[in-house]
Amino acid sequence: MKLSAVFLLVVLPFCVFSQDSLSGHYKIYSVAKQKTVSLDDITDDMLNADVLFFGEEHNDSTGHFLEYSLFKKLSQKYPDKTALSMEMFETDCQNVLNEYLEGLIREKNFITEARAWHNYKDYRPLIEWAKANKLPVVAANAPNRYVNMTNRLGLQSLDQLNTIGKSHLPPLPIDTATGAYYDKFLQIMGGHAALGGMQMFQAQNLWDATMGWSIARFVKTHKGYKILQLNGSFHSEEKLGAIVQLKKYAPKIRILNIATFDDENFDNPDWNKLSKNGDYIVVTDPKIPKTF
Repeated sequence: MKLSAVFLLVVLPFCVFSQDSLSGHYKIYSVAKQKTVSLDDITDDMLNADVLFFGEEHNDSTGHFLEYSLFKKLSQKYPDKTALSMEMFETDCQNVLNEYLEGLIREKNFITEARAWHNYKDYRPLIEWAKANKLPVVAANAPNRYVNMTNRLGLQSLDQLNTIGKSHLPPLPIDTATGAYYDKFLQIMGGHAALGGMQMFQAQNLWDATMGWSIARFVKTHKGYKILQLNGSFHSEEKLGAIVQLKKYAPKIRILNIATFDDENFDNPDWNKLSKNGDYIVVTDPKIPKTF
């Protein structure tokens, strides 16, 4: 499949530079195989899976390089059957995203009207690859205004939305993932006192449920696709959060997950300690500069 001249000029310099400078600054560990593996091994493993969750650290330049590399490899191994799903775009921006991918609107309009994250440069190579190769991209996240609304007023407040508002969200009511995920959320937030009520956890569940629902909805109309889902690591570590929510909407879906860590013990990572977090564990070199 030929790439556009613009894509070659814009994206390939990024890739060549990254390949040369980052190839020795990450390690990938397969929990199933109990050994370090390559990106090609993950791509091959997707033969028996539908969705690959990549749990990233949002400012990790090595992680962003690996996301792009995986997306490229998946689209080459499974041509015309690969899609990208992203926390970084909200469901009500799907049409704007589609218009850009179809070449109908300018990039500056896309960035503004799709409310692209401040570090959009980190995701731009993936979007440009999708655009050049006519690959679908799913705007998977809940609109921030509804996450904020839930954080203030609780999940039940979503019932007050009109039909248009509700169309951007999973079917109501949204279930909350209690148990291990709640305990983990409490720990990272600093305990019950810091949480100050259930609304913050409910907002987290809205986030997760919308990503799961967005993927499940895409799968229903795109049979046989391999989907790379990008989100913050917490959303999919230990196959909790968004993965639990996705399984509620699509119980038979086959999932692999990657958990990424910027680890001070890069030279000798403790795989046993990290392996509970994913099917694949990626450790990146903390000495590499962050993107922000």
